[in-house]
Amino acid sequence: MPCYRCGARQTDPVKGASPWKRGVRRESQVLICPDCQRLHDLDLDSCRTCGSTALICRLGEVECRACGAVRMARARAFAGSGAPPGLSAEVEAALNRVLGRA
Repeated sequence: MPCYRCGARQTDPVKGASPWKRGVRRESQVLICPDCQRLHDLDLDSCRTCGSTALICRLGEVECRACGAVRMARARAFAGSGAPPGLSAEVEAALNRVLGRA
């Protein structure tokens, strides 16, 4: 997944922690490259409880890494269906992509 701001691709990390950061923008998980992290206006979603932008999004939930608050992601963030797809639908779609099925 590339940096959502500049499109830079993440390369294999050197030993240690990755300098890339995760964030949530418009209810979707995004990556932010080290160069773009220096910008002050990243336009990331923030926690409704504490205001932190240290959020992660997974399986239809948004969790704040600062205060631990968890909320459901808004339905409009999921393309097409209006609701998050079930795990079995996600697995089936991934298999179809990998196996080249229509």
